Amino acid sequence: MPVAAAGADPEALVDLARFEPTLRLDIRYATARNFLGRPLYPEARAFLRGQVAEALVRAHRALGPEGLGLVIFDAYRPWSVTKLMWELTPPARRGFVANPDRGSNHNRGCAVDVSLFVLATGLEVEMPSAYDEMTPRAASSYAGGTAEARAHRDRLRAVLAAEGFTVQRHEWWHFDHRSCRDYPILDVPFAELEAHPAEIR
Repeated sequence: MPVAAAGADPEALVDLARFEPTLRLDIRYATARNFLGRPLYPEARAFLRGQVAEALVRAHRALGPEGLGLVIFDAYRPWSVTKLMWELTPPARRGFVANPDRGSNHNRGCAVDVSLFVLATGLEVEMPSAYDEMTPRAASSYAGGTAEARAHRDRLRAVLAAEGFTVQRHEWWHFDHRSCRDYPILDVPFAELEAHPAEIR
């Protein structure tokens, strides 16, 4: 039975697939279909802080009457994975990855990489760039590409902004929730989140 998009522990990390099964997950870092060409997660899971998950689900449900939904590429990311990404990324491209000395809002469980998909087909909509594409086309203000792609990008931004998310300027898909400052950097593996969900604060 789906969990309602209200009442989650706002501090705990919750499993998005269980919290709202109609969200579509495409966790690229559990596969080789990512910018590093290798799996970084042991399994395709997505976790967010309770209040962030609630906000995301409200945005997802708001899109339903338009025949659209949210597809999730990444959510909570253990700090050790951020460190590995940094080490494996050539220095010239590190502007697109988080410096482990500062950590990432993904490490706090309050950031999400997301796009839109069509409910009737399950297919992702056109965007100005591919996910994780390290080019100027990925910028949230990029003026090129098709008008349809820009409209999709802007609709995604608007529906998430209404729920307290801010887009990262270099990546149209990366959104930070307004609560990020409240949470610490974590390096907790997915398996431990599953075993002790109520203890992860």
